[in-house]
Amino acid sequence: MRMYDIIKKKRDGGELSQKEIEFFIRGYVDGSVPDYQASAFCMAVFFTGMTEKETADLTAAMAESGDTIDLSRFGTLTADKHSTGGVGDKTTLIVAPICASLGCVMAKMSGRGLGHTGGTIDKLESIEGFNTALSPQEFFEQVEKTGLAVVGQTGNLTPADKKLYALRDVTATVDSMPLIASSIMSKKLAAGAHTIVLDVKCGSGAFMKTREDAEKLAIEMVKIGNNCGRNTAAVISNMDRPLGRNIGNSLEVIEAIEILTGKGPDDLKEVCLTLATQILSLSKNIPETESRKLTENALASGKAFEKFKEWISSQGGNTAWIDNTDLFPKALFSYEIKADKDGYISKIDAEAIGIAAVILGAGREKKDDTIDMSAGIILNKKTGDKVSKGDVIATLYSCNQKAFDSAEKQFMGSLEFSKNEPNKEPLIYKVIK
Repeated sequence: MRMYDIIKKKRDGGELSQKEIEFFIRGYVDGSVPDYQASAFCMAVFFTGMTEKETADLTAAMAESGDTIDLSRFGTLTADKHSTGGVGDKTTLIVAPICASLGCVMAKMSGRGLGHTGGTIDKLESIEGFNTALSPQEFFEQVEKTGLAVVGQTGNLTPADKKLYALRDVTATVDSMPLIASSIMSKKLAAGAHTIVLDVKCGSGAFMKTREDAEKLAIEMVKIGNNCGRNTAAVISNMDRPLGRNIGNSLEVIEAIEILTGKGPDDLKEVCLTLATQILSLSKNIPETESRKLTENALASGKAFEKFKEWISSQGGNTAWIDNTDLFPKALFSYEIKADKDGYISKIDAEAIGIAAVILGAGREKKDDTIDMSAGIILNKKTGDKVSKGDVIATLYSCNQKAFDSAEKQFMGSLEFSKNEPNKEPLIYKVIK
């Protein structure tokens, strides 16, 4: 078997066999397939696409290219939730304890934030003492004990994806649906969960800007998961505005605690309940109507909050901060942004809001940047809200007072106003199974 023949076959629109795809992935990881041939392969896929079977085979080969997590000891109740990235997206902090409190096993690996999207690991590390670097033994012991653990990604999980993504990034082959889907799903398969629910964000603050593209990606990923023997569903949710009102690491943890204690914004609560309903329904094979009632009750009764506290404590976090969020360190400075006109907020560019939070210190532009855990934005007004001149639209927080000027410009540039109330956009566009 030669890589030349595989590239030529795909270039000419042929369907690759499982063995040919495995040959490519194995060779690229061990170095016998050079970058220039891998680049040619990706470009061939970019132009000719992949069949459903090819995409599933590619994903499986990438998932098995390095370390995998064996969760079989926990049976079929293991579940994972993945978001394609957004602004103000703290759903894991809420969904995971809801599902774990109802008997699902949430053994999850999460990432850090980069660019305008935040990362779950960074948010959890804003809690005093929380340890995201458990050893494999500690990870499994905690899952056994509490039914819930969230840790950072291991160094050798899906090395084929790491190499391929870096190559695609510099060869103009990122925007290929089979390659995007296999990249995301290979990590989910390697992480071992039997049920995978995907939150595919759509809109200005998301990777997928249009509903059409979001739906294509969701369908592709669900097919991969199902073809690889996992219970898989995708929820397409609106990211044309930030989720919830708090953006920034400790601010988002505080808002998650508000939801878990019966408060917090309705949009965040609804997205979390929708995701949790899908996880519970697929994991336990029960109707969605029954699953929804169970998840609502877990939230309303305080059962999910107690599981959240147990989880935070078991990973070394200081639960006094959970009981009293005033203990979270506060930013040294705050600044109110006020409306300069009357009217309605007709549009918010969520990505621009995320960038404003990065300017304040809440995110990274480079991987080794240091985060200000207290920095961020609290939105007083969102899309569709009526404002009068002088109303506070948002409050900025940072330990760097000099950041306010450019952050305010970035924030105000994200808003559009109208005289008339705008049409209300749906929060959840579609659920795909």
